[in-house]
Amino acid sequence: MDLSLYFAAALAGAAYTLTPGPAFLALLGIGAGQGRRAGFSFLAGHFAGDILWAILALTAIIGSASLGSFVFDLLGMVCGIYLFWLGWRAVTVKRREDGGLNNIIAHPLRRGLAFGLTNPKSYAVAVAMFTALLAAQSAQLTWASLPPLLLAACGGFVIADAILIFIIGAAPVRKLYRRHELWITRISGMIFIGFALQALWQSAPGLIRRV
Repeated sequence: MDLSLYFAAALAGAAYTLTPGPAFLALLGIGAGQGRRAGFSFLAGHFAGDILWAILALTAIIGSASLGSFVFDLLGMVCGIYLFWLGWRAVTVKRREDGGLNNIIAHPLRRGLAFGLTNPKSYAVAVAMFTALLAAQSAQLTWASLPPLLLAACGGFVIADAILIFIIGAAPVRKLYRRHELWITRISGMIFIGFALQALWQSAPGLIRRV
C-alpha cells in the first residue's frame, strides 16, 4: 500500500484524540488538578478504548457491518448512564475544608480505562475521522491492511497524547484551572450530562423497538 495511506491513518488517530469531548475535559481536570503523572495514567487507561474504537471504525469502513445496530444502541445506553453519573458528580462537587474540591481521582488509570471504553462520541468520531482521511484511497483498503492501519493509528494516538500531556502540565494552564477550578468542574459536568442525554436520546428508540 501507498505510505500516504498509513500517514492518513496516523493523522486520523491524532485528530480523533485531539477532538474536544468528555475525555478531553476529564483529562484537563485530572492533569491540571493533579499533575502530569495522573494525566499520563488517565491516558494510558484511555488508550485501550482508543484501540477498540479504531478497530470498530476501520472494520466498518473496510466493509463489515456484522455487529448490527443493536450492539451500538445498547452500548450507547450504557455510555449515556455512565457519563450522566460522572456529570452529576461534577455538577454537585463541593469544596473540602482545606478549600480544595472533593473531586480527586484516586485511580486515574482505571478512570481512563472506563472512560475510553464507554465514551459515546468515540465510535462516531472515529468513523468520521478515518472515513474523511481514508476515503480518497478506499480502493486500497482490504482486510489485510487492517493491522498496519491500526498500528499507524496507534502512532497518531501516542503523538496526540504526548501533546495533551505537555499542555495540561504547563504552569499557565494549571494556574488558570486552579483559579477557576470550581466553575470549570461544574461546567464540565453540565457538558458531560449533555453528552449523556444525547447518547440516551439516540440509543433509546432502537432499544424500545426491540422490546
